Amino acid sequence: MKKTLLVLTVLLTVALGCLVGCGNNEGDTTQSDGSDTKTKAVTGTVSTDGSTSMEKVIGALGEDFQNKNSGVTFTYNPTGSGSGITAVANGNCDIGLSSRNLKDEEKKLGLEETTLALDGIAVVVNPKNSVSDLTIKQIADIYTGKIKNWSELGGKDAEIVVIGREAGSGTRDGFESITGTEDACVLRQELTSTGDVIATVGSNESAIGYASLASVDETVSSLAVDGVMPSAETVLNGTYAIQRPFILVTRTGEKLTDAAQAFMDYALSDETKGIIEEAGVVPMK
Repeated sequence: MKKTLLVLTVLLTVALGCLVGCGNNEGDTTQSDGSDTKTKAVTGTVSTDGSTSMEKVIGALGEDFQNKNSGVTFTYNPTGSGSGITAVANGNCDIGLSSRNLKDEEKKLGLEETTLALDGIAVVVNPKNSVSDLTIKQIADIYTGKIKNWSELGGKDAEIVVIGREAGSGTRDGFESITGTEDACVLRQELTSTGDVIATVGSNESAIGYASLASVDETVSSLAVDGVMPSAETVLNGTYAIQRPFILVTRTGEKLTDAAQAFMDYALSDETKGIIEEAGVVPMK
């Protein structure tokens, strides 16, 4: 009888050990250092607000995050970098989105930045335009009104229609700071989103504009800048000159909600590298 009880005790111990082992495996995720940590179920909302240039990458990340966490509602409000920074500073969203670095005065509001990815700012023209390569100086001269006709650049005899973004746009800030055209641009049209710039240039053979490389499609042609075409490779190695960061903006010293922190951890993890690259930008890995 004692022998039978001993055998049953051993079998029960082994069975419980197997159940515990199986329970530990369920919900585990492998970290970048090779260790495993148990994933907690995430519920709640994550609200983001800001850069229209980040729409594609944030949309893809938000969708995948929701698919992995059915109890989470993820929202993105494409208002522009400046508005997104203001929104997070005022507590109107969890995470602000900016396609430029924070300015000193914004950091003094109690904000901090985390770089998600790097993005090239493509200089775009209509596909029927024969001009394919411009220097930084030529681009600056176009945007400040010194060069006014495509014939001055080897193109057809047509007035250049200069398209830019609105004040507060991270894309505009990055473009103007790199080309040295701050407060000096002479624009035919000032548009409020990346999509509007691409649509306008795509429908006007004489237009030139600038837009996030991640958003460029077949309706426009990207120009080489100083002989270098914009691409993930040339942005990462620094040979393409007109580039900027995509950043996540949060309030310094203020704890995020569990859902928002889970999204931050997810967005910056190794598992999102493929999603970020698919969105046309360069992950910070």
